[in-house]
Amino acid sequence: MKVAVCSAQSYDRQFLLAANREIGHELMFFDSHLCEETRQMVADFPAVCVFVNDTLNAAVLQTLAAQGTRLIALRCAGFNNVDIQAANNLGLRVVRVPAYSPHSVAEHSVGLMLALNRHLHQAYNRVRNGNFALQGLLGFELRGKTAGIVGTGRIGAAVARILHGFGCRLVAHDSQESPECISLGVEYVPLEQLYADSDIITLHCPLNWQTHHLIDRAAITRMKRGVMLINTSRGAVIDTLAVVEGLKSSKIGCLGLDVYEQEGDLFFKDLSDQVRQDDVFERLLTFPNVLITGHQGFFTAEALSSIAQTTLQNISVFERDGVCQNEVTAELLHAD
Repeated sequence: MKVAVCSAQSYDRQFLLAANREIGHELMFFDSHLCEETRQMVADFPAVCVFVNDTLNAAVLQTLAAQGTRLIALRCAGFNNVDIQAANNLGLRVVRVPAYSPHSVAEHSVGLMLALNRHLHQAYNRVRNGNFALQGLLGFELRGKTAGIVGTGRIGAAVARILHGFGCRLVAHDSQESPECISLGVEYVPLEQLYADSDIITLHCPLNWQTHHLIDRAAITRMKRGVMLINTSRGAVIDTLAVVEGLKSSKIGCLGLDVYEQEGDLFFKDLSDQVRQDDVFERLLTFPNVLITGHQGFFTAEALSSIAQTTLQNISVFERDGVCQNEVTAELLHAD
């Protein structure tokens, strides 16, 4: 099948080409994001493969449908960047990679916790500058602390397993309770109780109308003073301006982000020689107790291999049978 691969980085090419050796799809790689300004670049491709920061709104989808596209293949789990209702109305099928390697994101989440708690990013810079003083680097043991997990799907459950090994008390919130998490001793509680009890809050929920700005001023007010907040899910799950206020007041003790509300203008690019225009993001970078990574939680060899294999398999099944596996359905769209 002729496939346009948008937002293609060198590692996307490497893993997709390796997975495609025995399949034989005709892959055409485009460095640019897919959006209204670039939608003409994928004309006449029956399948278009996109990533998290490609924008597939109604206008883009209308153009794709008119140009002959029949399948949108997401090489990610999230689908908040696609107007699914518009796709359905246009007869476009949308498939995704529902699970690639939950351990990759889970381990990165815990890595952010450890780095923030023990000030590893600050210690690294100090030692390189010849400063071996320990003042300001005091941390705490994870053992015995309460960790609140918002969302206990595959990634949240993997985080629970890791933190259980550290000896944390685990509380969680999800509309569907995980039997595995329950077996680990995870206690499911209302969000308000999770906010009030947790020393660490880690977010692993999808982005939808219910979770957009889930962490807002009201939520932060209910949290413990000095709470550690980790977000490796989707940027807009937190209200960034509210979090900045929480950092300034010390209500939030430290913040670890692998995602950001406006990351589409920043992440997956080298902007080191440019003046960045996002004042909110620049403000976050001024805090010594904030650690931001550029949406790299998924970035392991195991995850990239799994993503490539599932993406191409989704395309192959559609081409061969005219049906979709891992389709984003209306039921999934409106799920809690």
